[in-house]
Amino acid sequence: MAPRSLVIFGATGDLARRMLFPSLFFLDQEGLLPADLRIFGTGRGPMAAEEFRALVEKSVRARAEGAIFSDAAWTRFAPRLAYQSFDSAKAEDFAALAELIGREVDTTFFLSTSPSHYGAIAAGLAGAGLAHNRARIVLEKPIGRDLASSRTINDGVAAAFSEDRTFRIDHYLGKETVQNLLALRFGNALFEPLWNANSIEYVQITIAETVGLEGRASYYDEYGAIRDMVQNHLLQLLCLVAMEPPANLDPDSVRTEKVKVLRCLRPINAANVVADTVRGQYRAGMSGGQRVKAYADEAEGFPARAETYVALRAQIDNWRWAGVPFYLRTGKRMPERRTKVIIQFRRVPHSIFQQGRIAQNRLIIDIQPDEKISLVLVNSAPGLAHDGMKLRPLPLNLSLDDAFRAERPRRRIAYERLLLDALEGRSTLFVRRDEVEAAWGWIDAIAAGWEQQNVQPEGYDSGAWGPPGAYTLTGLHGHSWDDQG
Repeated sequence: MAPRSLVIFGATGDLARRMLFPSLFFLDQEGLLPADLRIFGTGRGPMAAEEFRALVEKSVRARAEGAIFSDAAWTRFAPRLAYQSFDSAKAEDFAALAELIGREVDTTFFLSTSPSHYGAIAAGLAGAGLAHNRARIVLEKPIGRDLASSRTINDGVAAAFSEDRTFRIDHYLGKETVQNLLALRFGNALFEPLWNANSIEYVQITIAETVGLEGRASYYDEYGAIRDMVQNHLLQLLCLVAMEPPANLDPDSVRTEKVKVLRCLRPINAANVVADTVRGQYRAGMSGGQRVKAYADEAEGFPARAETYVALRAQIDNWRWAGVPFYLRTGKRMPERRTKVIIQFRRVPHSIFQQGRIAQNRLIIDIQPDEKISLVLVNSAPGLAHDGMKLRPLPLNLSLDDAFRAERPRRRIAYERLLLDALEGRSTLFVRRDEVEAAWGWIDAIAAGWEQQNVQPEGYDSGAWGPPGAYTLTGLHGHSWDDQG
């Protein structure tokens, strides 16, 4: 039996060096990679095999920071690696690749390249006889800049690879705490009866970053936060929070329920985009204890028109969620790196306590940097008082880092789970084409609304939690963002 192969296009790029090769090494170190797997990297420039292995080793050691790097594991991993110079415009390079890895071999092609090359690479693979029924293709986001370009890219890939052999990555779905949303909701009798508009007042989802452009001015000024973060990461989290229970965990059952949520999103367009969205762009300020530039200064040479912050008030028009606002926000140069989901439960219908209104129950799901779940409950505070019982909200905390320290001595890279699933052909944690297109359709209406209403990004200081308009967005409805760590 021929060995299995993984081919990474763009193997010398940033994503491959920071995420893919460290993930593969850690999987191998734990004995999770198929024993016969060969890993081929491709890039535009020539490179000897030993030079390529040295590049990969440097990347892996940097990610491992010494503490979890095993020399014995590297000695086993290194022979898996090979390199081939490659130009997707040359048919002869595809033919050479086919000779190198063999035809009819169980092969996973990972496209860590610009999405503009996806169609050409898929066509080249088909022309070389490499898009057979034992081959899979993995696509990185963003798949397009809007619905039309997404369809063009997907059509190009679909001409060579069927949908069941096409794996679209959203790396947030590889995070263990994100996967735990399914376990939390559908594995516990406690929550599901309350997971609806009768019991929940609102939902908040925050993805905050401390970084700025990181040298991606050309990309970011074209895409902005709405396309870079909301279209994929934020909407995927919203779907996992809001979806109906799937029949089972097979890929189509889970992904069909997510598509239903996206199709129930109330459109945000020119009629309501001013009321229900906020665009922001960071100014100069303090971040991480250092003075940092404004976006406009970092994007030197580009128009600097993109938003680096987005806040939305989304509505899901179905029986479960009618009337429950979903507040979504994401931004760069925020005070801290944080991804958090907050489920705010409604108040008790009547308070029997003298202090009147009491704190509401709240479920807090921290995804990064900490991985924990907290359920805030009302408790009686100790001590005596003349005015009756004193109440205080206290959290019940479940720290995944502490609970699973023995089983997980380090924090996994999200790509580890996704790479392993792609190699095994498991697609539950990947995004189906109709998901991508439903998300783009909703985002396109927002972008068009901004343009029609001339909505410009509102400035906010680096190191702040966003522009003032974001607090008006929630405050007008009697709600507020949770800015506490």
